Amino acid sequence: MAEIPVCMAPDPNTKVPAYKPPPLSCDAHCHIFGPGDVYPYAPNRSYTPPDAPLSRFKALQQTLGLERAVLVNASCHGDDNSVILDAIAQSGGKYLGVANLADDTSDIELEMLHDGGVRGARFNFVQHLGGTPDLRVFRDLVDRVAPLGWHVVLHFDAKDLIDFGDMLQRLPVPFIIDHMGRVPTKDGLGQKPFQILLETARMENCWVKICGAERISSAGPPFHDAVPFAQAILEVAPDRALWGTDWPHPNIRKHMPNDGDLVDLIPLFMPDPALQKLVLVENPGRLYGFRD
Repeated sequence: MAEIPVCMAPDPNTKVPAYKPPPLSCDAHCHIFGPGDVYPYAPNRSYTPPDAPLSRFKALQQTLGLERAVLVNASCHGDDNSVILDAIAQSGGKYLGVANLADDTSDIELEMLHDGGVRGARFNFVQHLGGTPDLRVFRDLVDRVAPLGWHVVLHFDAKDLIDFGDMLQRLPVPFIIDHMGRVPTKDGLGQKPFQILLETARMENCWVKICGAERISSAGPPFHDAVPFAQAILEVAPDRALWGTDWPHPNIRKHMPNDGDLVDLIPLFMPDPALQKLVLVENPGRLYGFRD
């Protein structure tokens, strides 16, 4: 049996960012990991993260000046969504979630997830996390979550979007592309994968997360080479853009970011305070329906 790789731990010394987010700002892409003795990691996971429990996430939010969050259940927890459901239940309405679904998830289980604060389902298409899911099962699950008002989060490499254009056009729910499509900044704004992402972002049911600067950066910290990519996405779909930290940054192989630096990218991405409020407060509020 192949050894499961262990992820780098997040930077424990979060800087207080110079930028102050507006009230009710939302981290729309973050994770809670474990603790593993309470929320076990899936035996078939592709990586093992260091524990990054709710208590540390609450402290992170306070340091960064963020109030709301969308907790995305990561693949290392498999289709057991307990870790995010428990965190949501303790948040007083400030957290909502995106679940991983088993192929045989029942309608009763979907209703329970919805009642627990889940508003979307995530599907990995990237090769290192298993590649394209069974599309028949994917379409069935999407059809079944549509009546709940959910969306789907699609973890794609932008170069693969062209292969799924027809499928995306037919989706009956909004869909979100994670991490700016994971395009490498070294290949420039004109690279075909990024142009495909921008074209996809023009679809009325497409949202894009302008997070993951540390994943796409070729220059390294403080990841300023990601700024023009975020700006280009915001020019195309400012009312369908979301921002997040991706804390605790699973599967980072080079430069573990300091989350204070990531927050300080926000005014570089969007200097206009009205646009900051749109992306950090109004867009996630509209998509997720926070009731805190």
